[in-house]
Amino acid sequence: MKQNKINSNTLLLLITIALFVVMYMVGCVIYSSKGFTHLQTFLNILINNAGLLCIACGMTCVMLTGGIDISVGSLVAMDCMFLAVGMEQWGMNAGLLCVLVLLIGVVFGLVQGFCVGYLEIQPFIVTMAGMFFARGMTAVICTDQVSISQNEFFVGLANMKFEIPFGAYTNSKGVLQVPFIRLPVIIALVVLVAVFLMLRYTKFGRSLYAVGGNEQSATMMGLNVKMTKLKAYMLSSFLCSVGGICFCMNTMSGSVRQALGLEMDAIASAVIGGTLLTGGVGNVIGSFFGVLINGTISTLVKTNGKLLSSWSSIAVAALLCFFIVLQSVFAKMKDTKK
Repeated sequence: MKQNKINSNTLLLLITIALFVVMYMVGCVIYSSKGFTHLQTFLNILINNAGLLCIACGMTCVMLTGGIDISVGSLVAMDCMFLAVGMEQWGMNAGLLCVLVLLIGVVFGLVQGFCVGYLEIQPFIVTMAGMFFARGMTAVICTDQVSISQNEFFVGLANMKFEIPFGAYTNSKGVLQVPFIRLPVIIALVVLVAVFLMLRYTKFGRSLYAVGGNEQSATMMGLNVKMTKLKAYMLSSFLCSVGGICFCMNTMSGSVRQALGLEMDAIASAVIGGTLLTGGVGNVIGSFFGVLINGTISTLVKTNGKLLSSWSSIAVAALLCFFIVLQSVFAKMKDTKK
């Protein structure tokens, strides 16, 4: 029966990867004249979604336990506002602010994880409270939109480019365009690799799968289910704060309405990537391709130029429903074979 589970898992991942490849190839064919075939177009998807990738990695860890975290969008908004106001109005050091943001994420996750793991409150209720709290604290810090422009160190980090030694092209004006990525992409890829290795090779990673698969069996195996859940939410909020820093480097501002719906994008990316809402199944590689699919849809809509931006949300929603149905079909097939 274990082999069937692995096959279903792998099939979901392969479907996700194939969907991304087909979607991107269709974009290259239809919008080749608009530069969709250039390497920089793909790199821009990574640049624009670096923060989302970090958040999706944390969301995957929480969902593996059978939980969910809908506070991540509000936490990102609070992080961005704290960074923007701290640098522009309080004159604080950018490095110190980033460390404080990460500590806020750990404490935020500690409180939520304690409520879910030890007080056994439903994750949706706990993280909804966290969502309202973080969004409210964002307004407490400042109600106006604050742009980051005076802190030379942070602006320099945000504008830093790492050129790619291949894929250069000459634009319509005869200027050589060298592909590049920015610092948030490197941070996001490091997070992706670190979480992948953690889930695959550490006791904590295996514990997340065990708790999400069956809590009673995990308890009988001697696993501390409550502590595992607490650590999962701490990790999620920590990675969310890392994503918040990346998000802030892209937007260079803080706003009360920032990152609205980002939690839904993170959940959709994880589910499209093959993570089960019931827990126990999933991996961050799938979530990575889920993020790429999300970003590709937005890029296709923007490249078209005639479609409303809301069409990207409609397309993601349709894909989310499709993968949920697909997961349900696989689950019923497993039950039938048992």
